[in-house]
Amino acid sequence: MSEQLDKQRPVKCSGCGIKLQTEDKELPGYLPEAALNREPVICQRCFRIKNYNEASSVSVDQDEFLKLLGGIGGKNALVIHIVDLFDLEGSMISGLQRFVGNNPVILAVNKCDLLPKVTNWNKLRNWMQQRCKEEGLRTAEIVLVSAKRNQGFERLLDTVSGLRGQRDVYVVGATNVGKSTLINRLISDYSDLTEELTTSRYPGTTLDMVKIPLDDGHFIIDTPGIVYPWRYSELVERRDLGAVMPENPLKPAVYQLNEGQTLFFGGLGRFDFIQGERQSFTCYISGTLKIHRTKLERADSLVEEHLGGLLSPPSAEDKDKLPSWQRHELRIKRGGGTDVFISGLGWIKVNGDSGAVVAVHVPRGVKVLARPSMI
Repeated sequence: MSEQLDKQRPVKCSGCGIKLQTEDKELPGYLPEAALNREPVICQRCFRIKNYNEASSVSVDQDEFLKLLGGIGGKNALVIHIVDLFDLEGSMISGLQRFVGNNPVILAVNKCDLLPKVTNWNKLRNWMQQRCKEEGLRTAEIVLVSAKRNQGFERLLDTVSGLRGQRDVYVVGATNVGKSTLINRLISDYSDLTEELTTSRYPGTTLDMVKIPLDDGHFIIDTPGIVYPWRYSELVERRDLGAVMPENPLKPAVYQLNEGQTLFFGGLGRFDFIQGERQSFTCYISGTLKIHRTKLERADSLVEEHLGGLLSPPSAEDKDKLPSWQRHELRIKRGGGTDVFISGLGWIKVNGDSGAVVAVHVPRGVKVLARPSMI
């Protein structure tokens, strides 16, 4: 909290009730110091909603977010869970079902524009349904959207209208998944903001959700974005976000590998083909991240000699800011149809059906898993 804010008085946002602060734009309660004399005193998020019909994204850590979710199950609510198609398992809220109870959940899958146009979208929805089932999440509907290209929102709004009834609408999601874009669209379609913003407080937490009044007396509840530390978007420096978060459709890169070969993804991770018949692997990663192929026996020395240089990002000055690398060994079953998923970096599809032993080296804490192939 800044000295100026403390000297004036302990101030809370008159829009949502959150304690105000002037230091970090990414955290709840932020407002510029120049706005402290404004009447009413409201945080930047409420100011943007009230004056521009536009929400901005703020974030909280996992524990705080789970406390905040605790009250939804007891309410009559429609929950929109927005996830990142590029980082599905990394952006899905684990255990969401036990918090939402019997309330319906719409899964809004953002960044569908990253996949090839020839993608079979019905198969993709079925694949998503299966992933949700494995996570224990029951979905009333799965809608594919692109916040960047404004695709799929009409269908999403139709789905919301069909399921909302007399319910408030809660929007939940991780950081960097496009949640504020969705909130903005809901505000413009459902609210004229003739009422003041209000707040909904829950026991055991000082964090408040922003309630945006709808024309029929119900609310859109904008929850802060949850920060998951295992995602690359939380680990890399801001200037390197573009290298890991693709802006344009993915261009799959296919590599024929013999056992004992390694692929480096810049200096952010590596994929070792340890054992198996010669086969191809398709890399679905950001096109701005350079892939280097080398022999497995040279991989360790390459990291020691070239991390931050040939293998970048990270840059030489940032390479020590990332956690040390952790090795994950995976045994790919025979039969094919497996992705090796790296949260926030993308995935490698194993194209052969003879099985393989592979290893992934990534900063400690990054989620790595084998899953049925998305494509």
